[in-house]
This record gives sequence, C-alpha cells and structure tokens, in this order.
Amino acid sequence: MVGTEPVAGTRQSSGPAANGSAPAPAMISGGHLVAKALKAEGIDTIFTLCGGHIIDIYDGCVDEGIEVIDVRHEQVAAHAADGYARVTGRPGCAVVTAGPGTTDAVTGVANAFRAESPMLLIGGQGALTQHKMGSLQDLPHVDMMNPITKFAATVPDTARVADMVSMALREAFNGAPGPSFLEIPRDVLDNKVPVDKARVPQAGHYRASTRQAGDPEAVEKLADLLAHAKKPAILLGSQVWTTRATDAAVELVRTLNIPAYMNGAGRGTLPPGDPHHLQLSRRYAFDNADVIVIVGTPFDFRMGYGRRLSAKATVVQIDLDYRTVGKNRDIDLGIVGDAGLILASVTAAASGRVDNGATGRKPWLEELHKVEDQARQKRLPQLHSDASPIHPYRLVHEINEFLTEDSIYIGDGGDIVTFSGQVVQPKSPGHWMDPGPLGTLGVGIPFVLAAKHARPDKEVVALFGDGAFSLTGWDFETLVRYNLPFVGIVGNNSSMNQIRYGQAQKYGLARERVGNTLGDVHYDQFAKMLGGHGEQVRDPADIGPALRRARESGLPSLINVWVDPDAYAPGTMNQTMYK
Repeated sequence: MVGTEPVAGTRQSSGPAANGSAPAPAMISGGHLVAKALKAEGIDTIFTLCGGHIIDIYDGCVDEGIEVIDVRHEQVAAHAADGYARVTGRPGCAVVTAGPGTTDAVTGVANAFRAESPMLLIGGQGALTQHKMGSLQDLPHVDMMNPITKFAATVPDTARVADMVSMALREAFNGAPGPSFLEIPRDVLDNKVPVDKARVPQAGHYRASTRQAGDPEAVEKLADLLAHAKKPAILLGSQVWTTRATDAAVELVRTLNIPAYMNGAGRGTLPPGDPHHLQLSRRYAFDNADVIVIVGTPFDFRMGYGRRLSAKATVVQIDLDYRTVGKNRDIDLGIVGDAGLILASVTAAASGRVDNGATGRKPWLEELHKVEDQARQKRLPQLHSDASPIHPYRLVHEINEFLTEDSIYIGDGGDIVTFSGQVVQPKSPGHWMDPGPLGTLGVGIPFVLAAKHARPDKEVVALFGDGAFSLTGWDFETLVRYNLPFVGIVGNNSSMNQIRYGQAQKYGLARERVGNTLGDVHYDQFAKMLGGHGEQVRDPADIGPALRRARESGLPSLINVWVDPDAYAPGTMNQTMYK
C-alpha cells in the first residue's frame, strides 16, 4: 500500500480545513495509477493513438517519465508494443481508445499471441454509469479479446487500476509469454481516489520467478540420448531468444558437437561461419538424424505439423508451455521449462561422462556441410544474377552482405521475405524479427519503430514486400517525426506474389491475377514526400551503393527495388495450401 506522501498526479490540502478538521487526503486518478503500475514494470514507453477515453493515462505518463509515442493507426501501436517486447525482454504496452480504436489493435494483439510476445493493450471504454446504454464507441472488448490473450478484463473501480495492470502483466509471463488486455471505463480512469485506498504493487514484490529448470530425470535422459547419438540435430526456435538462452545453446552445440538449425527469433544464436551453424541442409538432417531436439518451436505448419521429422528418429521437445509439447506429433521425451536452464543442465550432465560422443560426430557434421555446399552452389547463379528485373535472390544476397553485427533485420512480406529466410543471416542473437506464425503483413514499420526507439545504438534494416508495406506504411512519417533512421528496402513486383502463385497453380494462368495485382508505386517518392531518403533501383549493380547511401543519409529511408514478378521462392512453391 502506498502512504499519504504527496506524489505526482495527486492532490492534497496544504493545511487544516477551514472548520479545523483534518486535511483532505491526497488523491490520485486512474490514469496516474496506470502510469505508476507501468513504471513498476520497467516500461518506459507506450505506443498509442489518441482518444478521449484514454488521455488521463497520458497525463500520468508525463508525470512518471514514460514516453508517449503517437502513431497513425492503432494496429501500428499494437505491433510496436509486440516489437518492443521482443527487443527489450520487457513487456510492451499500447494504449488505444474504445470501439474502433480497440478493434484496430486486434491484429497486433493476435500476432503477439501466436508469437508468444508479452505485451499489454489498454483500451478505453464508455463510463460504467452508461453501461449498456449505447455510449460512444461502446463494444464488448473483453469478449473479443478473450480468445487471443492470456488475460482480459474490465477494471471495475479506480482503486483497483494499478493492481489490475500488474495482474494483467503478471499473466503475460505465465508459461509461454503472450498479450494481456485491460479495458478501463472512462469514469474509472478519470476518477480520483485517496492514495491510501489504492493498491499500487511495488516493483519486485509481486511476482515469482518464471524460470523452470525442467524435470531433472528428463534432463538426465536427454543428456544420455545426446551422448550416445551418432547423428543428432537441434532446432533452436524463438524461445531461445525469449528466455535469453543464447549462451547456453551455444555451449551445448559446441561442447557436444551438434549441428544446429535456427528459426524465428532464434536466428543469430550462432553467428554465420560457425561450424555448427547450418541452414540449407535442414530437411536432409531431419530425414537422417537419429536424435532430433526441438527447442521452443511448436509442431505447427512451419514444421509440417511434425511430419517433417523422421519417423525413425528419437524426438525431444523443449518448451515453456506444457500444452505445446507433443501437440500434433508423438514425441519420445518432452521437457517443460526455460530453454536456457534446461540446455545448460543437459550440457553439464553430458560433460561429466567419459565420452560425450562429440568426437564421433565429426563425420556427421562433414556430411551435412557437403549438403549445405551443394545447395549453396546450386543457388549461386541466382545470388549473383545480373538480370533485370532484378532476381529476388540477388536482392536478399546484397542485403545479407550489407548487414553488420549491429544490424537488426526485419522481414515484412510474403514471397520476398521467404526468399530472405534462406539467405539473410543475422550476425548476432536477437537481431532477426519477423511476424511469427500468424504471418501478419504490416509488422515492418511498427517493428522498426519499436526496435530503433528501444535500441538507438543499433542499425535497423527492413525488407518489405510492396503489398506488406502498404498496410502500415503511413507510419513512415512517425519515424521521420521521431527522428528514427533506418534502411528500408521494398522488393517491388507490383503484386501480392505469394497468393498469385497459388492462384496460378489452382486455377491456371488465365486467372492468376485476380485480386492480387498492385499498381507500380514509386515508394522512393513516398519516402521523400514524408521527409525521408528515397531511391529506386533497376540495375542489380546499384543495390549495394543505394544501401550504403541510405545508411549514410541518417534518415528513415526506402529503396524501391524493382524485382522480377515471375520469380517465386521455393518456400512459396512448396506451401501445402497450394497443392
């Protein structure tokens, strides 16, 4: 409980009342209680689009030193909160008004839900005194948010505001992380209550550690499996970054000499060039491995629902969420808990043996590197193609060459980002951002906003499909307004090409362009119009110089690269929905 000392956002009498009674108690509003609770969580920024229902939160944030970043669409605010959480490891927060403000943010919340990203969306609501009367922008927000959040509730009383913000954020870290939602009615938010009647949980005093070390017997069993495996493989998924398990993962694969593949936010766990870092031989490895360890990745569509793993292999799954382990595919061993703690324990257990099997796995690593080299050589002509329109492989190759150890790479698109997933290799952990399994287009600009704001010391490089950029591109102006420079590239084929390919396969070439063809938009001019740096590229030899000029401009930038509309990524052509 807080005491009665004057605090920011409160009102207190300076002396006895005129009739000689005790001084009036210090008062605090709901909006200031929100800000105090966010501050206790270490949140230093909220992403928002203004509305009359929520402005007292802004007033509280000003007093608490929390930055208010206003955007042009609520979807951008929600995606930015998601991106902030991924970059910082702290929960992100978006604040939107009632009704359409909250419904606009639904996509961002849903994306965070599937991506296991901890964030809080706060939505406005009509006054409780007008409940069910048809007040402005009144909608059943909680009912809509329940299926796509870990916690969703209405704050019923001003004295409960900070308590429920803390409750919502605590639930966001229960098991696998995810989003929470609170709606706060306008009168609850604007009302003032005595400070000593409001529960304001204090930082560090209302949450237990969420790090679970896993079942010790299961850990020992996994160590035994790996020590005796002849051809093991490990997939390091997004939870490796979520749990900040990079060091533990690297130590495991190097100590036990295990080939590692990475996906999602797990990309960058091992640097390019590391002998245990493999990328193009994953299917071969999963077809031939005797032990496969899947860390922090569900058996969803990206894994063929588990069917892409050899039926003969011993399969082990490690995940923060019990419900994910063994879902869609039988496993031989499942361990629930924190990836870092589990992997470190497995390494320790296996290292205590006379022979941990590392030396005997040298031929297996050599076999996989041969497969990698063959795949790379096969693709080499396209990576260096001088064709015009530009082949997408040439574009993503140039981007990969451009990245530094301090470059956070963001992919926002369909076919063009599928190309990049096979070529672009972040140089450091936590330096890859993509939508995640919901496959949401439009995350690019919001993720840039979050990443560059949270880590101004980092370079941010974003690749957009032209269709994806169009969804949230107007917030390029927000990046200009807040002076957040980044290097942006639009792979422009004037099409929603991933869908176009599917239509051609299902309905023939005569109907391949129904509902998926865009205009030839000069995004470089769009960037200039909004105060950024813009260039267009038609010759592949000009890609590298244009990227360097964008970096040197010190401005938000868009390089409009005209790519071949008839080139499709292998991942696009292999999607099961088109077969």
